[in-house]
Amino acid sequence: MTLPHGPAEAARPLPDPAAVDPAVLATLLARHGWVRRGGPSARYGRWTPPDDADPGTSLLVPAGGGFDDAVDLLADAVTALSHSRSPSARSILLALTVPGDELQWRRELSGPAGTAPWEDAERLQRAARSMLAAGAKAGRTRAAYFGARLDAWAADFLERVLVVESGAGLTAYTPAPEGRAAATTLVRALEALRDAVDYRRVSGGPEAFENAVQAGVSRELVQSVEELVRGATAGRLTVAWSAAAGTPGGFGDRRIALEFSPGDLPALEEAAALLERIEPAVAVTVVGVVVRLKRADPAGPGTVRLRVLGGAEVSEVRVRLADPAYRLAAEAHLAGAPVKVSGRLERRGGFRRLTHPRGLEPCGLEEAERQRLLKSLGEGGQGA
Repeated sequence: MTLPHGPAEAARPLPDPAAVDPAVLATLLARHGWVRRGGPSARYGRWTPPDDADPGTSLLVPAGGGFDDAVDLLADAVTALSHSRSPSARSILLALTVPGDELQWRRELSGPAGTAPWEDAERLQRAARSMLAAGAKAGRTRAAYFGARLDAWAADFLERVLVVESGAGLTAYTPAPEGRAAATTLVRALEALRDAVDYRRVSGGPEAFENAVQAGVSRELVQSVEELVRGATAGRLTVAWSAAAGTPGGFGDRRIALEFSPGDLPALEEAAALLERIEPAVAVTVVGVVVRLKRADPAGPGTVRLRVLGGAEVSEVRVRLADPAYRLAAEAHLAGAPVKVSGRLERRGGFRRLTHPRGLEPCGLEEAERQRLLKSLGEGGQGA
């Protein structure tokens, strides 16, 4: 059997009853408003959906896994949830199947309740993914503006996140505890951004945005909040920590609910511009493979593109080189050897351009490593 799913979603098997922790299931039921209705508290509890949403459903959940009939009761509970018409049943099953922290986004729209055009659904998807990526990057290091830096790191994190539509909103299950750095950093950063926006609207000073960088606020995070709010009457994020992993340190039992409104947009737009402006260029020495060369004059300067192997947290950079260095880069390209070059990684263009290059030279490469590199380049393609 599989979890209930939409036409565009992959089918997922029901959670294995033998792997379900009764205490986690009870916590999830209570979190979603299910009501415990008596039963011997030392042995089991009977749970029914909130507001009599599905009067035919009743779950018998053992108090622990040590009873002889615990697995059978849990199997019955999982099956009943899969058949339940209660809107929360699917969320509970997903939380059991993919244990993790639950982040839920919602955009409040003007007009009749329950109407959400597909454009709005796409906007919500973009905002959520951008926010998760910003949290993943800030969980690794702090920056006012990341650009293309740490894109691979963020992409790897997003690959491990399950995102599903939930009514008029969107829910992401982020891995816990191994993915906690991204989730906790995101929450603290949004709280800092909320405070900074309030400060800006009251005092007129933008300095709080710069101070909030240490909490994880970045231009990318600010723009994701703009995306969440624009065209809506409000944008909201609520967080429920994984019942299996428990509440992370420093958060206590407080409810996490963060809201932004269209009235915040002027301050958010100012913050995005400020954070990009204050992020400095980075002095780096990059080792990379030349994957593209271009110049108009056979004897003049030209531009090369390097696939970065080390020295910078971006996948590719473009470098404009004078004729001698350009010819060296061309020779390295023909030989399939990487080059090393120093310069400044500029924020313009998202830290994808290396300016003031110097000291370009080919690097030696063992034959086995050279073949591996050539193979990976062939798999990755040579597109512009």
